[in-house]
Amino acid sequence: MPGGGESVREVVHHGGAVGIVALDDEDRVVMLRQYRHPVGEHMWEVPAGLLDVDGEAPVDAARRELAEEVQLSAERWSLLTTHHPSPGFCDEKVLLYLAEVLSPVDRPEGFVVEHEELDMTVERVPLAEAVQWVFDGTIRNSLAAIGVLAAAQVRATSPRLRPLDSV
Repeated sequence: MPGGGESVREVVHHGGAVGIVALDDEDRVVMLRQYRHPVGEHMWEVPAGLLDVDGEAPVDAARRELAEEVQLSAERWSLLTTHHPSPGFCDEKVLLYLAEVLSPVDRPEGFVVEHEELDMTVERVPLAEAVQWVFDGTIRNSLAAIGVLAAAQVRATSPRLRPLDSV
């Protein structure tokens, strides 16, 4: 610790994750409503998943998760943010992507819908309404809040985004 002191910390090691803000041609964001046991409620979220396939690039994991969770693919991908959602106790890093020019696809072969995903609701919400959901407290999932606000900023100001292979 600063000044030479010592302190004990419990740290959760995490393999990382990706999230996807999928915007359709009407500027609606694809939102999921999914039960989350740790908080005991359904939450509005963006498609997301773990980096749990050895050697898979994060953007490819995002492509896979978009197909698995909402049966969509995207022609255009951009990296919105890279962030650590809970750095006080966990080393998880999340890469958040913007997916545009959407089209329907089948779920990947071998993927089985199970657990919370069996009860998942998918809805397309106008981006401006989703932004209001963040401020209303309807969206309380940090990844979804960051993603919706970042996507709205991209639409409003066209900031310079990093290359897809950035970390």
